[in-house]
Amino acid sequence: MHGHEWDATDAAGPVPGDTPARPEGHRLVPLATALIQGDGLILHWSEDAEALLGYTAEEAVGSHAARLLTDDTDRAEVLDLFRRIMGGTGWSGVFPVRHRDGHRVELEFRTYPIAGPAGTLLLLATASDIRAIHEIEADLAVLDGIFGRSPIGMAVYDTRLRYVRINEALARMNGVPVAAHLGRRISAVLPGINTAEIEQTMRQVLRTGKPVVDARSHGRVPGDPKRDRAWSASYFRLEDSTGRVFGVASSIIDVTERFQAEARAARAQERLATIAEATARIGTTLDLQRTAEELIEAVVPRFADFATVDLLEPVLRGAEPTAIPADRPITLRAVAVGESYETGLAHAVDTVGETSEYAPDRSYTQCLRSGRPLLRSRVDTEVLRGLVASEDRVAPGMAAGIHSYLMVPLTARGMVLGGSEFIRMRNPEPFSAADVALAEELVARTALAIDNARLYRRERETALTLQRSLLPQEIHRTLGLEIAYRYLPSSVVSEVGGDWFDVVPLSCGRVALVVGDVMGHGIRAAATMGQLRTVARTLATLDMPPEQVLTRLDETASGIGEGQFATCICAVYDPLERTVQVASAGHLPPVWVAPDGLARKVEVPPGVPLGVGGVAFESIEFTLPEGGMVALYTDGLVERRGQDIDDGIGLLARTLAGPGRTLEQSCDAVLGALVTDGTDDDIAMIMARVLPLPADRIATLPLTGGGRLPGKARRFTRETLQRWGLAALTDFAELLVSELVTNALLHADAPRRLRLFRDRVLTVEVSDAGGQTPQLRPFAEQDEGGRGMFLVSELAQRWGSRLTRNGKVVWAELELPLGTV
Repeated sequence: MHGHEWDATDAAGPVPGDTPARPEGHRLVPLATALIQGDGLILHWSEDAEALLGYTAEEAVGSHAARLLTDDTDRAEVLDLFRRIMGGTGWSGVFPVRHRDGHRVELEFRTYPIAGPAGTLLLLATASDIRAIHEIEADLAVLDGIFGRSPIGMAVYDTRLRYVRINEALARMNGVPVAAHLGRRISAVLPGINTAEIEQTMRQVLRTGKPVVDARSHGRVPGDPKRDRAWSASYFRLEDSTGRVFGVASSIIDVTERFQAEARAARAQERLATIAEATARIGTTLDLQRTAEELIEAVVPRFADFATVDLLEPVLRGAEPTAIPADRPITLRAVAVGESYETGLAHAVDTVGETSEYAPDRSYTQCLRSGRPLLRSRVDTEVLRGLVASEDRVAPGMAAGIHSYLMVPLTARGMVLGGSEFIRMRNPEPFSAADVALAEELVARTALAIDNARLYRRERETALTLQRSLLPQEIHRTLGLEIAYRYLPSSVVSEVGGDWFDVVPLSCGRVALVVGDVMGHGIRAAATMGQLRTVARTLATLDMPPEQVLTRLDETASGIGEGQFATCICAVYDPLERTVQVASAGHLPPVWVAPDGLARKVEVPPGVPLGVGGVAFESIEFTLPEGGMVALYTDGLVERRGQDIDDGIGLLARTLAGPGRTLEQSCDAVLGALVTDGTDDDIAMIMARVLPLPADRIATLPLTGGGRLPGKARRFTRETLQRWGLAALTDFAELLVSELVTNALLHADAPRRLRLFRDRVLTVEVSDAGGQTPQLRPFAEQDEGGRGMFLVSELAQRWGSRLTRNGKVVWAELELPLGTV
């Protein structure tokens, strides 16, 4: 800066032999000089003379001073004064001089007769504008007055940031005499304040010339060494008329009270912000641990350097909270722990999942028992010893720098659930009463959310237990059909739903696949699901077609209670015919996959949800080729917020079309593709793939043509059972076949087919064209008829009939001998 520089070499004080820099050469008032020879001719004319009087050096030099600068009225006086001066009489004073433009300028003169060449006598005259001098004197008087009387601290610094001038007001603020400041830098005079920031600001002002207003500084000064104070300073650069920089000036006022008030307001604002943020953050889920973590995130590092949430062990096990006994220890488990940096408290507190036991007389136990906060503003070894669960935690805690501690019980609905600890280490401020109030507010919100989560978890576990107990516990193997299934309860954000599935073995190797979804969540939905599943299973075993099953289910749902609705889909697969008969009650359509991988929705008459009532259900029938697959599912699998449900069904179909997977792998692939981040609803899903039927499991005899059909049927039965290794059942099976065929001949239009089917039991079925189902009826000994179905009922383990599109089927089952597969 114009040849000057600043550094830190003088921080300890003035350099010996050096003096503080001053504004040398700063020409505040122009000083005109002229050299005049004895006859009055001007020999020299300075630039300042030109500036004061308007005459250039070319115009002035060689002219007579009296004729150039005076007029007729005062020329004689000037010439007389000139003769006296040249005669050896010096003179100083004020005299008016004519300006080049004609106006008069009052100048203060100093004259000095000097010897010239060859003994000639010359006159050196200097002059200044008297008005400018008066203005400078007035300015200096004002400046001296400001420095001397102003209550505001004022200082001037040179380009090395050393004090050049300081007023008494600032000296009193600092508690250091004026003389002790001069020639020294702030860092040497006031080491207890933030001098680095102050000097950085002053360097910025020197470098840029831009003033800085209300720059804050703080710390302790020699005049008040036990109390923190704050100041507001403004800085501006000092430079002369040529632009030469020679320092910086400052004005300083004490703003300690305002600073403290602002700090209090800032802390209050921060507390409000913390509460507002915590209100939005805490309790966003019904997950107990996540709620505790949200409290930690809200207070670290803004409120505490370290924080924990610990819950009573019985509360975590699902027990109702009770009053803490006065004579027994308590056990707490760490649920959430957080720190703002690597605090080193790993050995002084529990990590998440660990437990601690507190004796009845410990401060922590007494605090929980009372339900009131425990505040230790200043923590030393003895205080910490009374807080921790065991002695071995004292040393690590002190080593980590614990200096202030606060514990607030987690209390909800009048019962204590646990406690939350707040610890400060790097934060130098001890916990205050205001901090206690803030912590109580945050912990109260957290405790209520945790208690809600606890109650929800208990209800959810109850509902899940009920739901799982009502779902199938075992899926029986079905001949000619491979079955895989999945059930996923909803995520923790939602309550348990009412989704269910069932696989119901029917007569003649058939199987019913049922998937349903009760609308709503919670225990009521799970209970409704259990009732509907039980009824659906019972109806299916009565050999009702799917549309009739749904009709009866609709009546059941209407009778359960108002507002109990459910969707359901029922499919019956016949492995002998490879046909699927399916009906829907407002449920999503099945997805069918051909052996070549082509997948599509099965268009089923949609129906209305169960419980609406008054609407008939329809079924359709289609054939599943060997290797074909069908999938039934609930909406939790394919429905997502903001996404069309058809997109989910399309993704399901594309996923199922993937080649080279087993049925179990297909289930996993579907869940992996469609359930990426949990689900808000339960998911139930059944997949079934058609397998080839073994040749030794089914035998069919058309009952057509002439001859005695009962005898023909008996011979066919005997030969088939001998080939299957079931000769032990021949007598019973022949009797059953004979009675069933005879009954068809007597009471139906005509028998059509005899079929033997071996699975878990041996099934004998006879189909005919009649539409009237056989009935057991009482008969007398003298009656010639009526004994056939009675004999069938006595011989068979189970028997029944079902209507078909072309008539009916009457069937009977015999148990297989032990050890037969």
